[in-house]
Amino acid sequence: MGRRFRVGEAIVRREMLDGREWLVLPVRVAGDDEHALAVYLAQGTPLTFGQGDFRWGPHPWREFPHVWQSSGVLQLQRPGEEYAVWGRWEGGGLREWYVNFQAPYTRTAHGFDTLDHELDLVIPGDGSPYRWKDVEHFEERVRTGGFTPGEAASVRAAASRVAGLVERGECWWERWREWTPPAGWEVPAPVALTDGGSPGAL
Repeated sequence: MGRRFRVGEAIVRREMLDGREWLVLPVRVAGDDEHALAVYLAQGTPLTFGQGDFRWGPHPWREFPHVWQSSGVLQLQRPGEEYAVWGRWEGGGLREWYVNFQAPYTRTAHGFDTLDHELDLVIPGDGSPYRWKDVEHFEERVRTGGFTPGEAASVRAAASRVAGLVERGECWWERWREWTPPAGWEVPAPVALTDGGSPGAL
């Protein structure tokens, strides 16, 4: 395992597709221990997209301004898990927990790598029933060969496990419900794409 990251440190989150960077962005560390790696993606964070051909085509966000446009989100991920839980707040309270199914993160010298797996689960902050999101996108990706049968089965299994956690009230991420980004956390600078396999600098 690589080094632990310091709270407040700006690190690099990379989505890797076909062994290359598909999306690269900086995030700030909110916590890093044996339980979870927590990072904050601030509104206005610059996004850098990979160049050339990818089996999934260009990243869909390339059609929009290349910054994170939504309000800031806290991203919580545990070692070996095929999902991250994003916290979204508005009006002084938690709006929702947003479960983003993704490849288990792997640490790098400058941050971590993962890949979004399309499927999402939305858990309202007020305790309302959860709902699935982007199921059709996931299934279309499966249908067109974007996921192998084994990969698709693994995503579905992860989704079933998380739904079980929610239904049993075993939501480990709830301890972050009252978290807020510290004052003074500025939006990190853009991250360059890798050149010859070396991570881009912050």
